[in-house]
Order: sequence, then structure tokens, then C-alpha cells
Amino acid sequence: MCGLNGFNFKNKDLICSMNNALSHRGPDDSGVFVSDFMSLGHTRLSIMDLSKAATQPMSSVDGNLILVFNGEIYNFLELKKELQAYYHFKTSGDSEVILAAYSKWGRECVQKFNGIFALAIWDKNKQELFLARDHLGVKPLYYYHDGDKFIFASEIKAIFKHDINKVLDKKALNIYFRLLYVPEPLTPWQNIFKLPPAHYLVLKNNQIATTKYWCLQHFDNLRSQTEAISAVREQFIKSVRAQLMSDRPLGLYLSGGIDSTALLGVMSILGQKPVQTFSIGFDVSEQTDKYNADFILANKTAKHFKSDHHEVVLRAIDVKETMNKIVWHMDDLASNHTQTPMFMLSSFAKKEVDVVLSGDGGDELFAGYDRYYLNYILDKFQRLPESLRKNFLVKDFFTFFHKNEFYQKINTPLGCARWLAFMSQKESMVKNFLQPDFNQPNTTFDFLQQKFFNKQFDYKYMSSTKALQYLDIQTWLLDDALNRADRMSMANGLEQRVPFLDKDLVALAMAIPSEFNIKNKYQGKEVFKKAMRDYVPDYIYNEPKRGFFSPMAKWLRADLKNWAYEILSPDYNDNVEYFLNFQEIKTILDKHMNGEHYALNTIWSLITFQIWYKLFSK
Repeated sequence: MCGLNGFNFKNKDLICSMNNALSHRGPDDSGVFVSDFMSLGHTRLSIMDLSKAATQPMSSVDGNLILVFNGEIYNFLELKKELQAYYHFKTSGDSEVILAAYSKWGRECVQKFNGIFALAIWDKNKQELFLARDHLGVKPLYYYHDGDKFIFASEIKAIFKHDINKVLDKKALNIYFRLLYVPEPLTPWQNIFKLPPAHYLVLKNNQIATTKYWCLQHFDNLRSQTEAISAVREQFIKSVRAQLMSDRPLGLYLSGGIDSTALLGVMSILGQKPVQTFSIGFDVSEQTDKYNADFILANKTAKHFKSDHHEVVLRAIDVKETMNKIVWHMDDLASNHTQTPMFMLSSFAKKEVDVVLSGDGGDELFAGYDRYYLNYILDKFQRLPESLRKNFLVKDFFTFFHKNEFYQKINTPLGCARWLAFMSQKESMVKNFLQPDFNQPNTTFDFLQQKFFNKQFDYKYMSSTKALQYLDIQTWLLDDALNRADRMSMANGLEQRVPFLDKDLVALAMAIPSEFNIKNKYQGKEVFKKAMRDYVPDYIYNEPKRGFFSPMAKWLRADLKNWAYEILSPDYNDNVEYFLNFQEIKTILDKHMNGEHYALNTIWSLITFQIWYKLFSK
């Protein structure tokens, strides 16, 4: 991939400084364009067309348009054929196709693209800047506007090269402690925003206007499971084939799940032999497969497909040694203890390849998470009279099967409250460690209610389970999973591709009724599993869904204990007592350490915030 940045005035030193801040995203080359009204910068990770002719910023043949671009346009060869009579191409890659498409179709060119991208085009004649972000938001794009300066970049740290007021956004930080990430268009900072997925922005006369150019429209409207299975098989193979294009070595992140296994199976039949595969395990002392079950299965799968398999093992000491670097690379505040293994895995994979495919998005598309079939069951229970739902025998039933959390959701209504019941941290804990003057307990609900549950979107055309999937794609997948994938891979100059998030495959998945995917009404991904039956070995096909298990909670009680207490002390940062109640935080830590109350997500969010605040608040 690459890094891009720019601003609406002339300053060569400053644009070079922004490039330096993004050098990890593009270790192969860099370039700048500077004029009286626009400065553009680009750092290049060369994947397609490795020649100097493909260096950016790239100008159109007439010299009017200047492009900086991060991503891949997978259908660029088809578009190039369509545009050849109109445009004289000088390169063999996809960047110049973007320029030709913009020359021909203007802003609507993004409707033609199938890929992952963040891009900026400066039109000299019109004195107009065009920014765009891909359909699902795989690639990031941030901007700052104060009515005078307009600045944009692939990462916030490049924007900080400018002399701007860094003012924390109280609302965004409150949402972070509930969701563990900051949802678009918000960032932790006032006046810095994420350009939402499937949007373009136009800067003209120092005024900005954003436009949504694509959205999912058809939900639950397929009527045949057999038809759905066939269509998914065809579209998935098409997506994988398109994303195998590369002029540099390419590999795959392989876990023990069906998504990455299906990717390996399809890659193998498409001629990628041997496929380079990469897996990560954990250095733990227990004689159990709990933490390394996926690692062990991945090894077995690699042998089954005869891939060229590479393994790396994460130790507790690696967490301490890399956490500051990880938070610096994330910079858009997000907390997930899988960031460390993903950083280590990408660093390891970069030694062998420059591109990796991953299975991100498979669970959101095909109802693979537990919460989807639990939601399906909730719908059934909520058809019962409220008096029966509150019957003590019903509560005892869930207690017996260790499903108390499910029982607590049994009366939660559809909509924002239902989604938050599955995805938000417990308010009873959050309100304790946030200071009363800082705490805004209703902010998360109000923000999401306005953004997703207003009259602009009508959920009556989909099942409540599909609504959860749709919301996850717009929130958790976007601002946690994809954000993490981009930052941890690009931290090491590695391009990560996501075949599940081909826009046509996503649209197809949303059209599949949720009940087609929920096997026996309790287990998900039925359509995808059947579609991939010929590409997945039996021992994976019949494997039950298993969440991600890492020893982080255990390591916090042992190797990382002193480290955690040090970071979560009031002495670690100045002026943080306005946000955090450190007496309550110590209580949370103590209870986790002695095994009284599991609190990994809460503790990790606080550790992440403390490190992030120290790195970026000044």
C-alpha cells in the first residue's frame, strides 16, 4: 500500500515532513507536488508496476490532474480496456487508470472502481481537490479543517506535523471507553475527522462538501438457499482471483478457522502453489490447546494443502517491548489485545512477502459470531408474553446453562439498545473508573441512535439479525478490525487484502436471509460453509465456531502484572485525573489479578489510553 497526505497551501518542507511521518506505509519511494494552492505528498509501497513511471504524485497526460493514491483497484484492467480509446496510458498499473477514469467520468468514477482505496486528485484548472475512500473503508483517510487550513493524510500523526490546536473530543473519548474504538466520522480530536466509507469529499474555495456514492440496498431478498450457495461460491472465487494480482511476493494469514482455510483452498486451485502461509501462536506453559488451538489447526491445514508455512510465537515480553510502538502506529485511539499478535505476525510475514490476504469480514457477512444466533433466539423469546419472560423458571433455566448474560438481554428491545447489549462494555464498570465530570453515559447511545436508527434507514426490510450484521460492518468491522489490520500491516510496509470485502460479495451476503446461515437455528455461516465444501478439509468443515483466545488475561496476572500497575498509576501521565478515577482502576486491577473478576477488555482499554495520551497529548 502507500501513504498519502496534503494541504491547501504551499510548503515543501512541511509536505516532506508529513511524508516522513508516513514512511512506514511506503518504504520503497516518496514524492511531492507543490504549487501555490496545493501541496501533495506520497510514500510508496510498490506492488503493481514497479517502474519509476508509476511513481506518485502522478500527473495525467495533459498535466492538469495530480493524483496520490493508497490501495488497489482490482478491476483496473477491465477499466483500462474501456478507457484506452480515450486516454493514452504510459504505465501498466492501476494508478494511471484512476486518472483516466476521473478525466472521463469525473467524481462518479468511484462508482466504477472495485477495490480498496483512499485517493486525492488535484484539478489545477478547476482549483478543486477531490478525496475518496473505498466502499467498505478498508483504507483510512483523515482530514482537518478549521475554515482556513485543510489538511488530509492516511494517518493522524502526519496531520500533527502542522501547527494546529490539539483539542481532545470529550464525546469521542466517552464512546471509546464503551466501544473500545472511536466510530467514524469522529476521531479523538476536535476538527480532525475520518472520511466515511463510500464517500467522497470536494474542497472548493476553502469549502468542503461530502457525498455518499454507494450503499447497501437489498437485504434478505434471496428466496433459495441453493441459489445463495452457488452465487457465493462463484463470487468468492472471483474475488480471490482478482486479489491475487501482484508484482511482488504474496501470501496468506492462516488460522484454524474456515475463512482463511477457504482462502487457502481457493488460492491453491487458482494456481498459487505453494502458497506462502503465516500463523502466530502463544508461548504458554499450560499443557492445553486452548490458546494455540488455531495455531495447531493452521499447521495441519498447511500440511494438507502443502503450503510453504511459516510460524511465529508471541511471548509476554514481546507485548511490553512493542506496545508503545503499536499504539503509535494505531494513533486513532482503539483498544484490542489482538493488535500485538497482528503486529508481530505482519512483521514476521514481511520477511517473505509484500502482500497478504486475510479472512477479515467473513463472520460479519455470513453470521458467524455467537451474537447473531443468540439474537435469533432473543427474537423467539420476545414473542412470549413479558410475564412469562420474567418467570423465575426461565431465569433458572439460563442460570443452569451458564447463560446469565443472555438472560439479561431477554427483554432488550430491537434497535440501538439491542446492539449495544452485545457490543458495549458494561456501564456499571465504565461509570466507576471515569470521573463524574467527564463521564457521559448517554453519549454512545445518542450518537448511534442518530447515525443508524433515524428515519434515513428503514430496518423493517431486514431481520434483526441482519441488522446486527449490517451495523457491525459499519462500526466494529470498520473502526476496529479493518483499522487494526491496516495499521498493523502498514507499520511493517506490508499490504493486507481482504477478499471477503469485495463490494459485490458484501452486497450478495446482505441479500441472503439470516435464517439461511443459522444452522439448526444456533450455528452460523451455513451458506458460506456449503459454498466452500469442496475447498475445505473435513476436520475444518466440522469444527465448531471458536472465538479468539489469547493468554493476555493470564499474562496480566503474571509476566505483565508490574507493567500494568505501572501504566495504570496516577504518576504515569500528567492531568489524567480529569478523565480517570485511579482508585477505582486499582480495584479493577486487583480483582482481575486475584481472579475475582475478569476484566481484560477494561484493563486493556485503560492501558491503551494511558500510552496513547502520553504519546499524543502534547
